Amino acid sequence: MKTAVDLFLAAFCVQNVFSQEDPGFVGTEVCATCHKAAFAAWQNSHHDLAMQEATPESVLGDFDGATFSYHGAVTTFSRDADGFWITTEGPNGLPERFPVRYVFGVYPLQQYLLPLEGGRLQALTIAWDSRRKEEGGQRWYHLYPDDNIKSGDQLHWTGPYHNWNARCAECHSTNARKNFDMPTNSYSTQFDAINVGCEACHGPGQEHIKAVEEGSAEALTYGGFEVSLEGHRGFFRTPGDETASSSHNAGSLQVENCGRCHSRRRTLGDYHYGRSLTDTHLLAMLSAPLYHSDGQIRDEVYVYGSFIQSKMYAAGVVCTNCHEPHSNQLVAKGNALCGQCHNPDSFDTPAHHHHVAGTSGSQCVNCHMPEQTYMGVDRRRDHSMRIPRPGLSAAIGAPNACTQCHLDQSDAWAAKAVQEWGGDREILGPAVGELFSKARLGTPDALDGLEALAMNPNENGIWRASAIEELGRQGFPGLEALIVRLVESPDPIIRSSAVRASEALPLVRRYQILRALLGDTNRSVVTELATALAAVPLKQIPSGDALALEKVFRDYLEVQFQDLDLPSVQARLGNFYLGRGDTEAAEASYRAALKIDPQSVGVYINLADLKRAQGDERSARAVLLEALGLMPTEPSLLHALGLLEVRAGNYDTALGYLKDAADLEEDSFQYRYVYAVGLHDLGRIDEAIKVLKAALEYSKYSADVLYALAAYSFEIARYADARTYAKQLVALYPDNEAYLQLNRQIRTLGQE
Repeated sequence: MKTAVDLFLAAFCVQNVFSQEDPGFVGTEVCATCHKAAFAAWQNSHHDLAMQEATPESVLGDFDGATFSYHGAVTTFSRDADGFWITTEGPNGLPERFPVRYVFGVYPLQQYLLPLEGGRLQALTIAWDSRRKEEGGQRWYHLYPDDNIKSGDQLHWTGPYHNWNARCAECHSTNARKNFDMPTNSYSTQFDAINVGCEACHGPGQEHIKAVEEGSAEALTYGGFEVSLEGHRGFFRTPGDETASSSHNAGSLQVENCGRCHSRRRTLGDYHYGRSLTDTHLLAMLSAPLYHSDGQIRDEVYVYGSFIQSKMYAAGVVCTNCHEPHSNQLVAKGNALCGQCHNPDSFDTPAHHHHVAGTSGSQCVNCHMPEQTYMGVDRRRDHSMRIPRPGLSAAIGAPNACTQCHLDQSDAWAAKAVQEWGGDREILGPAVGELFSKARLGTPDALDGLEALAMNPNENGIWRASAIEELGRQGFPGLEALIVRLVESPDPIIRSSAVRASEALPLVRRYQILRALLGDTNRSVVTELATALAAVPLKQIPSGDALALEKVFRDYLEVQFQDLDLPSVQARLGNFYLGRGDTEAAEASYRAALKIDPQSVGVYINLADLKRAQGDERSARAVLLEALGLMPTEPSLLHALGLLEVRAGNYDTALGYLKDAADLEEDSFQYRYVYAVGLHDLGRIDEAIKVLKAALEYSKYSADVLYALAAYSFEIARYADARTYAKQLVALYPDNEAYLQLNRQIRTLGQE
């Protein structure tokens, strides 16, 4: 029997197959007939060369019988009259010969797209370093040189994370439609232009062409396009001013249009030109492992999330103030780029940059936009454009521009130099990075600082949104009142993050607070609403709310069903269905996610929890053991198995799993804490205290760890230790009555 989900999916697929309209893309060549200068600038740009047919002119790599060895597996690159060929390890682990269908990118590396069954194109993880030989280029290299990635691994070139159809096509081609068919597990991906052409940014040109032919283009909004990409050029610096001033507000559709591809995000259904980025994509916030605690880039985040942190963005600067939009080149060379707005007489001098003029250290970007290297050779600049703060590096673990250049020096050396220059006088109050770092370490007063940040209308939206999400993760006592205020924010980034943070609240309170957003039409907000309110029983709420929430659920499913080839989407659907009480659909989605990516750790744990909730402990154990067979050193799986065995009464077995999880845990203490509790409950209190002391090294502010240390020490008559831990506990949390009571008990009964 078909479930409601099956029927909805079938209706959705039929609707999308038979109701597609001609989107009106005309092609770059048509645009070029009038816009000759823009077309000439665009030719041979990175957008033009984003993806090409494999030809002798486009293929940069050595295909004259070259070989590359990766942990003993040899790949051969060859060519003949029929084209270019790569013989490498295929999906079954055996060498196969694949034709090169397309080349991907041009500089500083070029990848090659190889076909697999089901219409798939996969990006080979052995890439060509296209830099000059003097720079270390003109060679084959592997994107994961230190890891022996074998077939079956999610990061193998044949796996889901190197699939062009799902993960690359949207941003490397114009109007790409991936056309995934779930019943056959196949793609029939199409695009209107192989590369990033005019219409990739400006939108379909048919209406514009028609208006030009009819002579009505000037009378139409944006000349027949759905979006204007005009930038702000009105920055004026009068003589004597240090920095240019502008009347422009932060942000523009131009920046958001670029952010469609130049951001870390996930798509929310079909793209609509002219809509805000948050209405077409869900942005990643400034959290680990994507960003350092101060918002500096860590993983590959593609500029947008960094740029909207910057003072430049707040001042109204847009992409085209620095980048020529068609050639992708900078509009000025060297420090002249920043000198457009910042007085060179004040800033482009040794008195400011403290380096010899003309050297690398004298370049604005090297101090304020340091580079990180991705994909082995691709150096990308941090667009948050911050003041270097080497004094913070030791405290929060974030890098700084000084020691990224002066590799032979320490952070302390750099901090002293900056202090001697007087640079620290520009910095007032605690840095945002300190707040996040301390909060993640459990420092009590840091949460109040994050609350102030989240409520500060003068701070940028992505910092405020990241703060509210962190407060949700930390269980901040004032979270509910904070969310009540932030769901009214005009910024959809803040609203959607407030909804996400609300998942820390009980369902009833969550629903009562989020009712105000049931009419919200922003897709980012709707997506988070569906997730947060999935478990709300529609029959127990007012009919108006029920109808609105049903629409939220329908809109959410419509978006998710367009990406059923992504394991993350299937995992989210599983959670959604579980919240709705449809365990059959939830299990089907979880298993679909695991079929796409057999190494989805969280999905195994969720599926095991589902089985356990159904009373099927045996199946729950089988799910976790299957996962552990694939990932034997994954601490979260070992921890989950330990808890399962605790519930089953198999304490010795449980303790073994919990110990392994604790030993493998990095940069945290939770698994160590749980293992210590298990040791204590089995009477092994000395061992429990030893583990807790190790846990305390990762968070000296953990109330759970300090409470357990005080109580366990007291229990075995280590009164001095108990008093020490209890004193620390009440000093950190003076308003907690349970902690105060324990302290009184230890002081009263623990007299020696």
